[in-house]
Amino acid sequence: MEDDARPLYWEASYDIVLSLMWAYPTVDVETVSLNQLFGWVVALPGFADDPDLVTENILADILREWYEETSR
Repeated sequence: MEDDARPLYWEASYDIVLSLMWAYPTVDVETVSLNQLFGWVVALPGFADDPDLVTENILADILREWYEETSR
C-alpha cells in the first residue's frame, strides 16, 4: 500500500486484506496459519493497533475475507 495510507486497526478487516494482498500477492491463502497471519498483519506498514487486542475470531475473519477476495 502507499506510505500515506490511513492507519490499520483490527476492525478494518477489509483494509487489512487489501494490504495483505498487496504485500503477499502470490501467497496461497489456504496455506496461511493464524499465527503466520498475525505476524504478517502486525508487520504491515501502517498497522497501528494493539497486537494484544486480537482474537482468534478476528484473525479467522480476516483470513476468510482474504480467501473470498482472492477467489473472485
